[in-house]
Amino acid sequence: MIEVRNLYKSYRDRSQQKRYRVFENLSFTIPEGRNVAILGRNGSGKSTLLRLLGGIDVPDRGRIITDKRISWPVGLSGGFQGSLTGRENVKFVARVQGARGPALRRIVDYVESFAEIGDYFDEPVKTYSSGMRGRVAFGLSLAFDFDYYLIDEAMSVGDSHFKKKAKHALKDKVGKANLLLISHNMADIAALCNFALIIVDGKISSCESVKEAIKIYQAV
Repeated sequence: MIEVRNLYKSYRDRSQQKRYRVFENLSFTIPEGRNVAILGRNGSGKSTLLRLLGGIDVPDRGRIITDKRISWPVGLSGGFQGSLTGRENVKFVARVQGARGPALRRIVDYVESFAEIGDYFDEPVKTYSSGMRGRVAFGLSLAFDFDYYLIDEAMSVGDSHFKKKAKHALKDKVGKANLLLISHNMADIAALCNFALIIVDGKISSCESVKEAIKIYQAV
């Protein structure tokens, strides 16, 4: 279970003179064992919510309460060091996560195989295309066992072959772990999720029926 209690989140605007409030006194609960779709229009706060749940961002006030292990957003490559190779970046993250010896080698081998970028895996990440970075980041996220995987449009990375591979890999995780998914592809939402959060004007409502949630979202 994940509980969000009395959460406030705001950002300063570009002028640094005013604050833009995303969420105010937000409270909701994600039930145990659900694969959750996060629905809302562009700019509604979906990605902000995902970052908060993953601990990448922090609320101004309020709490997020859970005993579950939550991933960083799957496919997030912003933390890669450009002068290091893909292999070196993967090793670094694996070590930070506590992997050593055979466990570290298993993670590196998994990411190298999953990303399918060939010799580029041993080239500096700054030479990668955005698609290549996304492939490595996606594989790196799935190389670890989390209770929840945060997915923010990650399945849009790469060509059709890789998209199918990525979707299949996520489906393999379902049952062993749960998903928190942002996607504009309603077919993916319907196929992967069994619970929904709908964000409208900074407020969140939950919906047990994903089919009904999609109708509400599309009507907003």
